[in-house]
Amino acid sequence: MDYLIGVDLGTTATKAVLFEKNGKIIASSSQAYPLYRDASGMAEEALEDIFEAVLSAIREVAIIIEENDELLAISFSTQMHSLIAFDENWQPLTRLITWADTRAVKYTEQLKASKVGSEIYRRTGTPLHPMAPLSKLIWLKNDRPDIYEKAAHYLELKGYIFYRLFAVNKIDLSTATGTGIFNIFDLQWDKAALEITGVTPEQLPQVVEPYEIEQNLSEDFAKQMGIQRKTKFVWGAADGPLSNLGVNAIAPGVAAITIGTSGAIRVVTDKPKTDEKGRTFTYALDREHWVVGGPVNSGGDVFRWVRDQIFEGEMSFEEVTALATKVSAGADGLLFHPYLGGERAPIWDANARGSFFGLNYGHNRNHMARSVLEGIVFNLYTVALSLVEVVGDLNMIQATGGFTSSKLWTQIMADIFEQPINVSESREAGCLAAVVMAEKALGMIDDLGEISTMIGNNQTYLPNPENVARYRELSPIFIRLSHTLGLEYENISDFQRRFKANK
Repeated sequence: MDYLIGVDLGTTATKAVLFEKNGKIIASSSQAYPLYRDASGMAEEALEDIFEAVLSAIREVAIIIEENDELLAISFSTQMHSLIAFDENWQPLTRLITWADTRAVKYTEQLKASKVGSEIYRRTGTPLHPMAPLSKLIWLKNDRPDIYEKAAHYLELKGYIFYRLFAVNKIDLSTATGTGIFNIFDLQWDKAALEITGVTPEQLPQVVEPYEIEQNLSEDFAKQMGIQRKTKFVWGAADGPLSNLGVNAIAPGVAAITIGTSGAIRVVTDKPKTDEKGRTFTYALDREHWVVGGPVNSGGDVFRWVRDQIFEGEMSFEEVTALATKVSAGADGLLFHPYLGGERAPIWDANARGSFFGLNYGHNRNHMARSVLEGIVFNLYTVALSLVEVVGDLNMIQATGGFTSSKLWTQIMADIFEQPINVSESREAGCLAAVVMAEKALGMIDDLGEISTMIGNNQTYLPNPENVARYRELSPIFIRLSHTLGLEYENISDFQRRFKANK
């Protein structure tokens, strides 16, 4: 039997999935690690935690492979926008600074207010936000000169994993397009962006195709993973673009919606497109497939907050969702803005804060649970409205991510978007997409569209007309309210930071 392994380097866990060539899942393993946060906006992870998780996850699925079987390749998906600084001897100077880190907010706001900032966005396709390595590098330069002056090399998470395994200094094209310092039109590091950061091309990795292959593992690492030294490692791509491929949303007008820890909505085009208003991103899957969309911070993490804080961790996610089903669509006029950790699309404001609006004596925890689920989807719907302006109408929606296991949550999406929502049988879209890229890299397939034969049948959720009518009335209020509250986001977040600092 021939096998392939897809590895997803996620924000809270690394997952490895063992597939047959036809996309059938044989085994999976998920290894969690902590995300370190504090009041300053820090959101970091320990490098060794993630590296050990990669070794362990691969080992747990590879153990199924028998002596006469062959592991054809291991291919990778990765969280985007991360940054690690190294000294001249390749010793880490930082932990992994993740996409969720907002310490660069001040410098991002300054960049957004300048003409050069908007020009950089139009060339790089990465919106101006603290998530981007562009902003992180400016923050290091100004606030952490002790690190910045010693930094001889910069990598992101997948680059670090491949550096540890193969001693190479590379980044795949897909991940590079999410850095904010890479020109998506001439496919080179952007000179103006580098000039602002003070970083030179020599400090950055070589950009390679997602189909690049590494081989010849050390005996020690091969043993730790339980695989042969000759096993091929395919670079793969970033998790956002791979999510589209993983649900076969690579044709024009077919949108992929993901809600995991965070969320996003994306559409594939044949060339990069940027938004005159700076609301959407443009990242590469490969040179022929460009993903245009918008990411949100507010996904499963917000629902976890509801369970842990409002319900004090006494209930499972399923039990909290069951309470939300006891309330009708619209939660009797209770709206929730899910900006607990700032927000990327659609408002691109790291100072944004969450709020319940419309609370009255008739509301209880059941209403709060439902309004949170609805608020997360309302927010994604607002992103979709922006996306339509850039790429045209959405003809079909393919959904993926942990939220699709909830029938209520998926139905809410169908009702708010007023469109059928298709959920494929495959629950491992990112890992499957990475494996399909490996198959193309190995010459096993000629076209990425072959994934259509691997994802199984769709379950389709149709809009409920009664619920649609309610949400159609509430969504404009949700959108207008975000603009009204936006006037005070900076003031309240500044107060919160000062109050925390003085405690």
